[in-house]
Amino acid sequence: MASQLPEIVQALLNPSIYPDKSVRVDMMQTQMSVIFLTGKFVYKLKKPVNLNYLDYTTLEKRRFFCEQEVALNRRLCPEVYLGVVPVTRQKADFAIGGQGEIVDYLVKMLYLPQERMLNILLERNRVQPGMVEKIAQKLADFHNRAVTNPTISSFGQMQAIKINIDENFTQTLPYLETIVTKVQFDRIRNYTENYIKRQGGLLDQRVAESKIRDCHGDLHTQHICFADSISIYDCIEFNDRFRYCDVASEISFLAMDLDHYGRADLSRIFVKAYIDASGDGQIKDLLKFYKIYRAHVRGKVGCFKFADPYISEAEKGQTLEAARGYFELADSYACSRPRLFITVGLVGSGKSTLAQVMAKRLGLTVLSSDIIRKQLAGLAPTEHRFEQMESGIYSTEFSKKTYQKMFADAETFLKDGDSVIMDATFIKAEERSKADVLAQACGADFYVIECRLDEANTRQRLAQRLKNIAVSDGGWDIYEPQKRKFEPVTEFPPGQVFSIDSARNIAEQVSRIINQLYK
Repeated sequence: MASQLPEIVQALLNPSIYPDKSVRVDMMQTQMSVIFLTGKFVYKLKKPVNLNYLDYTTLEKRRFFCEQEVALNRRLCPEVYLGVVPVTRQKADFAIGGQGEIVDYLVKMLYLPQERMLNILLERNRVQPGMVEKIAQKLADFHNRAVTNPTISSFGQMQAIKINIDENFTQTLPYLETIVTKVQFDRIRNYTENYIKRQGGLLDQRVAESKIRDCHGDLHTQHICFADSISIYDCIEFNDRFRYCDVASEISFLAMDLDHYGRADLSRIFVKAYIDASGDGQIKDLLKFYKIYRAHVRGKVGCFKFADPYISEAEKGQTLEAARGYFELADSYACSRPRLFITVGLVGSGKSTLAQVMAKRLGLTVLSSDIIRKQLAGLAPTEHRFEQMESGIYSTEFSKKTYQKMFADAETFLKDGDSVIMDATFIKAEERSKADVLAQACGADFYVIECRLDEANTRQRLAQRLKNIAVSDGGWDIYEPQKRKFEPVTEFPPGQVFSIDSARNIAEQVSRIINQLYK
């Protein structure tokens, strides 16, 4: 309730104290700030907290870090950060920039449209490869110009990296079995510690080659906006050591977050574009290590936010789900071998939905036969071709080309160490066996997920599909022909085969599958 908020926050919720004469004020919170949106502008108030890694407890410290925030963020988006303004008080009246006693400071920014934030665009499937390539090019230029010196470089030394990592684990301990399981925690920590022992020489080389720079420090999808230009904002100002990092760590951060949104395909494109623009091929050898570190950081930040007494119960629920997702992703990266999953099921059985949920949870690249088929035919993904089975783009020959392309892409990704889920019907045992052989040849673990759905629900879903924007052209007319051709999955041992009922909660069933993967 508003009455429970600090007095200054209550005052800043009043539109009349803003110089732009706002009609309304909306409020958002993070663990360290309260953010006020007035329409054209955004005002950020730092909370008077000491979180060990940051200290905003005095007025002078808050002023200093407000000024730091503006100066540092102007490196990547000077047009957004307008300056620092004081909050004053005369008796009981607060004002922004008034004549009374200065009681706090605000960072003033231009409002960036929320619907153009990268995370929102990802959720709405409105991000194209060229967009992440432009981000990569902007970052390569930024990193090339970013300051480095012996002090900054020292933060890339093994001991400094270990301090950050150990702090990560220590600060996560209070949330064991509440947000992150002990099994996940131990696997992530073991992988991280072993990597540092094995790759000390590479980390030292990065320091020697001046790859440790004054970076952004918090480069995830919520901090990138596609408005009139690409705005990369909200860098870390409160603790230099979180900003002084290997450029590979920064790139891994955004790559990891793209994985988190189920777009490992865009993650690959982004990393490749950055390497092409920067010439820094060593990033490939550092990517998994830093992805794990960054996923753990995001999970830990979620833990802190979950413990914040001022956020609502609804926000707590969203925060908990996101934090668990990041820890799950870090755990998935820590696997020593890539994985190849295939879906099996008739038209309308929920294969694509399952593939997308699995991709978000485990950072998988989705290879969809529907999308590949349309690409080979020169069609947009949602452009329909309602043709009979065994004709047109659904002819035996065209289907063969589709599967060949899908298998070729899967081989490329698996050999790079990336895990893949092939979203296709795989109703023939021969096709499934070919996928198993591919996994073995690439040193990957192989799993089959069969999606089942009763006929009544299938008919209803396929009818609804015709009314929506969808990639698949499959309708009820091909259900019976597929059903007659379907060969039951009996060729693999039980530990490699999972079955889900698509009429039930998919997320819960995916959790069951993931738990069984680690047994």
